[in-house]
Amino acid sequence: MASQDPPVERSPAHWLSFERLLAEISARFVNLSPTQVDPAIVQSLRQVVEALGVDRSSVGEFSEDRRALITTHQWARDGGPRDTERDVTEAATWYTKTLLAGTTISITHPADLPEHAVYERAYCAATGIHAHLAIPLPMAGRPLAVLGVACFERRRVWEAELIPRLRLLGEVFANAVDRRNQATSVERALDEVRQLKGRLETENRYLRRDIDASERPRGGIVGESPAIKRVLAQAAQVADTGATVLLLGERGTGKELVARTIHGASSRRERLLVQANCVALPATLLETELFGRERGAYTGALARQMGRFEVADGSAIFLDEIGALPLELQAKLLHLLERGELERQGSSRTIRVDVRVIAATNHDLVAMVEQGTFREDLYHRLNVFSITVPPLRTRHGDVPLLVWAFVRELAQTQGKTFEQIPKPTMDALQRYAWPGNVRELRNVIERAVILNPGPTLHVDLPAPTAGATTTDGSLNTASRRHITKVLDDVSWRIRGRGGAAERLGLKPSTLESRMRKLGIKR
Repeated sequence: MASQDPPVERSPAHWLSFERLLAEISARFVNLSPTQVDPAIVQSLRQVVEALGVDRSSVGEFSEDRRALITTHQWARDGGPRDTERDVTEAATWYTKTLLAGTTISITHPADLPEHAVYERAYCAATGIHAHLAIPLPMAGRPLAVLGVACFERRRVWEAELIPRLRLLGEVFANAVDRRNQATSVERALDEVRQLKGRLETENRYLRRDIDASERPRGGIVGESPAIKRVLAQAAQVADTGATVLLLGERGTGKELVARTIHGASSRRERLLVQANCVALPATLLETELFGRERGAYTGALARQMGRFEVADGSAIFLDEIGALPLELQAKLLHLLERGELERQGSSRTIRVDVRVIAATNHDLVAMVEQGTFREDLYHRLNVFSITVPPLRTRHGDVPLLVWAFVRELAQTQGKTFEQIPKPTMDALQRYAWPGNVRELRNVIERAVILNPGPTLHVDLPAPTAGATTTDGSLNTASRRHITKVLDDVSWRIRGRGGAAERLGLKPSTLESRMRKLGIKR
């Protein structure tokens, strides 16, 4: 065995830079089309070679019979030898058996190889490999994949910290390849859908218009009403400024689409828009998701985890349901907005990030500030540029456009064709108040597409909720909205201190009776 060179001490800044690279590579593979997977893996291998100062990096897969390791992707510095597809064959018994057993191979010099690894020693001599690191990876439906890095004509001691980082990266590659294989047929179907744009002809005044949300420059927002045009104009104004944006509006109005429109028109559009829903997780897990954690930060924290703000460094993050952010996390978010700094759970080390924040809420943040449930300084920091997304009931003229956009999207997935919608049906859709907004309209159209064989689409409107009315200005409607808003603010807790009954000045039994009368359900 060759004597081991002492490990090179690498600074925390080196590992931070490498972790950021891994986060950037991981984000690159989110929502990647099947045709982009292979070039993205090769590009990532090049970045790994440059970041680690090695000579070659590669990915391989074992054959179905587990007798050969087939190189599928690789990148080497100019002049460096490259593996052909089946260079590592069944003759390399020690190498293949070790990897198939799930054991990482780490050698500093060919002399480190066991004496019975005759083929492997000859291979290193023929190719000039001195140091080699090979990490086995699980593959869905196949034996294994392998991520390897190598140095030629020089030794390299592989740091213990490097192996788990490269294993995570290799799992990203393996998952991307698996998704590519599964999505090939789906991608072909999507290509056919794009080619069918505008195919159906009109039979009445509500016939399909040539709307393809995926190709509209407004980012998927459908509508021609003054209200929605105002939103789009505001989005265009603020998109390239880098300013923090606060999106206001009821549930289901499309605030996420507006956020994507802003990001898509900004200078950061080449990077992924990271998303986080502040109401989807408990406060302890939400802090980890947003700001990250160190290993051992709490019981069960077995590994370091980067938060979404770190992943979004150089890009933007969409914080949905910002009104649900707990007070203790509001303070951390305010610090990040003001200084561009964060600390992971379990660490006192400051990490600097450059992240644009786009937040959204259906709550009245001013009222929450008055109630002490939302920080006033954070509200002012978020409210640099606010956009109110209008409810669907204020833009009935957009209903036909939305209906046909949803019909086009949903009918193709079911292999159906719809050529017309009866005028009385469309008139009824326009008259309906749509308390669930665009989301509710999409659900109604999806149900109709399922129930109708075509080519004519008949739509059944939702049954009226008890006590509700389509007249937006009615007393019942106003009462229902006010009670529902208070219930949302207290997470639908009726009784006890700080509950909805106390806030409304009612007995709990009276509030429950009124909720039944108005048809209010969680």
